[in-house]
Amino acid sequence: MSPHRLIDPELRDLATNLVFDFETGIDAVRKKIAAGSAPADETPEDLMVFEEFAPGVEGAPPVRVIVTAPRGKRTGRPGILHIHGGGYVTGSADKTAFTDATYARRVDAVVVSVDYRLAPETPYPGPLDDCHAALSWLVDSADRLGVDPDRIAVCGQSAGGGLAAALVLRLRDGGGPQVAFQHLVYPMLDDRTGFTTDPPEPMGRWVWTRANNRFGWSALLGDSAGGPHVPCYAAAARATDLSGLPPTFIVCGSLDLFLPEDLDYAYRLMAGGVSVELHVYPGATHGFTSVRGSGVTRRLVGDSAAALRRALGTGIGPGPGADNPAR
Repeated sequence: MSPHRLIDPELRDLATNLVFDFETGIDAVRKKIAAGSAPADETPEDLMVFEEFAPGVEGAPPVRVIVTAPRGKRTGRPGILHIHGGGYVTGSADKTAFTDATYARRVDAVVVSVDYRLAPETPYPGPLDDCHAALSWLVDSADRLGVDPDRIAVCGQSAGGGLAAALVLRLRDGGGPQVAFQHLVYPMLDDRTGFTTDPPEPMGRWVWTRANNRFGWSALLGDSAGGPHVPCYAAAARATDLSGLPPTFIVCGSLDLFLPEDLDYAYRLMAGGVSVELHVYPGATHGFTSVRGSGVTRRLVGDSAAALRRALGTGIGPGPGADNPAR
């Protein structure tokens, strides 16, 4: 049987056409992604979207954030810090408008999307510092934004999921604002994947490959990637103690390179006494949520919003347009 037949039929075009060839150079990949990106969604009438800047950590430059919030004055809304993906080397907060709007509408939350600096121009800990700065800004601005500082979640996809996981570890160990929930969508957690460990085929055959993974981690960590001395705040899977972390939502596709590391992280969280909701979607590759109208993306949208509502105590229904995640 052809391995291609394992892919959800609605995702086969994604698996065939979304190829990251870093041998052409990081600038070429970024240009290709930018050229192939869908036009920005218009701001829905029920939401407001605006840009602000958070003070950087310890002399670092200010961090641009994009705030998406339901219209109408209201206090005590939950807050969501959203960290975009892109293998630590691509992506921007401008490309997360659809997800930010979905979170804002379906969770009745104020969403702050972080435009963190990218590797290799800014290696570790720069991207993590930017996310930390954005979270601190969100907490400090809670009254002005109408956010309850005790009901903040950190959400991230792919590399953004890795940064989210690393951030809550840093907060647990170093103090600072604590979060109520971590929400990790196919998170990129372990720099050893593709270096000293290899998931079985066909995991990682499509979209984000072993070679891509080595490139992304090497850009972030340099020659230490895959070696013995990487801190858990750079690669969360390196943490030996996962106790004392917030309740966690983790999802991954069955064909994703990150499935073994995500399953292991979920198991170790549970072993450490952390409440974990885990979903594995059959036939799904890495990055499957970019196919907005697919059935598997619709399922994730529903599972994700329900988990956030439960964790953050909103108790609201799905909201307008909930049955059409491609909106």
